Amino acid sequence: MSVVNIIEPERVDTKVDANSKKRALEYISELISKNDPSMNPIDVFDSLLAREKLGSTGVGQGVAIPHGRMKSCQKPVGAFIRLSQAIDFDAIDNKPVDLLFALLVPEESTNEHLEILSSLAEMFKDSDFREKLHEVDTSTDVFKLLSEWESVH
Repeated sequence: MSVVNIIEPERVDTKVDANSKKRALEYISELISKNDPSMNPIDVFDSLLAREKLGSTGVGQGVAIPHGRMKSCQKPVGAFIRLSQAIDFDAIDNKPVDLLFALLVPEESTNEHLEILSSLAEMFKDSDFREKLHEVDTSTDVFKLLSEWESVH
């Protein structure tokens, strides 16, 4: 499944003030559940936090890909935030994180979940792409970059 199929412009924010991992996860949980009555932000947060307790989803180079599974999730859903200031996220390289792409999938979506995570990891491994995400100002521009990445690569 393409990344563009799991994210919408309403689930992208570029000027997020969050001074901790917990606050960043709370914010992105609210963003994911926005405009979707089947998604409760508290349940989304609990799912993301449960996964974090297994090990940080900070993949390095200032990026985290928090993810989880939920019974109430009907299809894969993503959200992206860029923090105003990088925070400690217990990332694999011990560097602070300011780019977060959260992913929720239905509870039984094992292969699809792994495929999407692989695509996201590939996307955020690209240093030019990460740089572009820092250069653009608006959520619309970030959404456009996220949407176009796969067609260019």
